[in-house]
Amino acid sequence: MDKPIKACAVPGNARIHLQLAGADFVDAQRAQVANAERTALGHFLRLMSSMPGLIDNLMVLRNRLVRLCGLKDLGRLSRVDLERDEGSYRVDERIGIFTLISNNPDEVLLVDRDKHLDVYISLLRLPLGADNRREIVVSTVVHTHNRLGRLYMLPVAPFHRFIAPIALKRLIRAR
Repeated sequence: MDKPIKACAVPGNARIHLQLAGADFVDAQRAQVANAERTALGHFLRLMSSMPGLIDNLMVLRNRLVRLCGLKDLGRLSRVDLERDEGSYRVDERIGIFTLISNNPDEVLLVDRDKHLDVYISLLRLPLGADNRREIVVSTVVHTHNRLGRLYMLPVAPFHRFIAPIALKRLIRAR
């Protein structure tokens, strides 16, 4: 049986692909989702809202620790509003811990910028398959700005490669 989540390259047609030059961290994961009509933003909102409690609690710990270094408190990953109309989101608006850069039915691109690094995340809907299912690719690209950013990514990079598939598995199960 195929694995439901597969590591892959960042798709060349994804807007996040433009962020690859000089990146310090890149990760992309591919998964098949059942709700073929849900927009990229809809999938992203479901992905964030279904984040496991353990990961959200680790974000709380992260926020407490990084405040000591003068970094911002991002809040919880799962803090998104599933009741809000997707069409009401605008570029430069916050969606959870990220700021919306671009949004169309097939791709949503967001960023979180801080003095130590920039984190870009994209959720790209691939074309509908013959089985009326659709694959999505969630890509993350990080640019560090200084020693603090590089130090920050030492524990975060392997942790991200662990939690991204867990979050995607939860998205696959979400309807």
